Amino acid sequence: MTARFFPSIEKLTYAGPESRNPLAFHWYDKDRVVLGKRMEDHLRFAVAYWHSFTWPGGDPFGGETFLRPWMHGTDELALARAKADVAFELFDILDVPFFAFHDRDIAPEGKTLAESNANVRAIADIFAKKMETSKTKLLWGTANLFSNRRFMSGAATNPDPDVFAYSAAQVKNVLEVTHELGGENYVLWGGREGYETLLNTDLKRELDQMGRFLNLVVEHKHKIGFKGTILIEPKPQEPTKHQYDFDVSTVYGLLCRAGLEKEVKVNIEANHATLAGHSFEHEIAMAAALGIFGSIDMNKGDAQSGWDTDQFPTNVEDTALAMYEILRAGGYTTGGTNFDAKVRRQSIEPEDLVIAHAAAMDVCARALLIAADMIEDGALQKAVDERYAGWEAPANKAMLAADSSLEAIAARVEAEGLDPQPRSGRQERLEALVGSYLR
Repeated sequence: MTARFFPSIEKLTYAGPESRNPLAFHWYDKDRVVLGKRMEDHLRFAVAYWHSFTWPGGDPFGGETFLRPWMHGTDELALARAKADVAFELFDILDVPFFAFHDRDIAPEGKTLAESNANVRAIADIFAKKMETSKTKLLWGTANLFSNRRFMSGAATNPDPDVFAYSAAQVKNVLEVTHELGGENYVLWGGREGYETLLNTDLKRELDQMGRFLNLVVEHKHKIGFKGTILIEPKPQEPTKHQYDFDVSTVYGLLCRAGLEKEVKVNIEANHATLAGHSFEHEIAMAAALGIFGSIDMNKGDAQSGWDTDQFPTNVEDTALAMYEILRAGGYTTGGTNFDAKVRRQSIEPEDLVIAHAAAMDVCARALLIAADMIEDGALQKAVDERYAGWEAPANKAMLAADSSLEAIAARVEAEGLDPQPRSGRQERLEALVGSYLR
């Protein structure tokens, strides 16, 4: 074990809402029972390896600011081992049940894919050893099919079949590593699965390639006996002008086209939802309605920036609405709340990384309690039920039956002299109701 990166910080504990200690939990009381389940089991927090341990603090106008000790040296595998030590040190301080990674986060890329895969497995062996004595397990793994220049035109959708083949081989390795580490999900994150211009793009061909790639992954999942969930992370525009996995609805259409709507679910990121022009709760609710809700990446964007800023969540009301939809969907099964978030590039002290996670965990915990109040009170659901109550009448249910027809419906309208009048949606009343739970 290397020297501690957080030498003066011990495992965080619950101190209550009255505390002002930034190195304590104020709302996250992991053993508190909410709607019959421990808070830890509801929220299933995970630390994202990439932003917490791999991002150097750079931006488009300047280089790294963090100067992490494991980012500088000539022996890249030794640095990766040191990074793993720091990661599990943070996991222990935060007492989180899960973490998540890309293959290129945890190990250096080699001169060949075989060397790269061997590097990933070397670090995975370290993870396996550490997990024997740590409570922190693997929420999901994924392959980085976007950073290397070979992926500039996509991975599964690349016009070069050699890139398709390389991507498939890379995913095979990470899927198997995820399985061996007991991961609960595997995520397909299509960072560049899209196009820049139709002038050089064959849409049907690329969609066919992507559908076959997804089927190859699912087929291999079953072949190796992986019991976890395959997830796709919707992502709009950035970095590609048009992404084939733009939002939840687009992904569902892609899955139906590939015949995988019963096999694959979605991992929804808050900042991606807003970049797609949706609210986070909309994307969660849509995934639940379509039967493909799996997991979330918890973060937020900057209202003044039109790109993926990946900030830690701070807005309790927005988070509560998201948690409400998660609870309405039945909660997580294999999924969890992964903090796909990074500290700001001026937050250069190790303590900043701990406080950012702790504060975000508190926001989610407080939001969960508010969402649970909404569920238990039932007023919001009652309002929805009342709005659609007319559909419970036998004649109205019959309109949706397979044997209904336009002729029969039209005849009923004429016979009954139907003349429906608008009714208020009571939006302001419901928004005021939500506000009352926040007090």
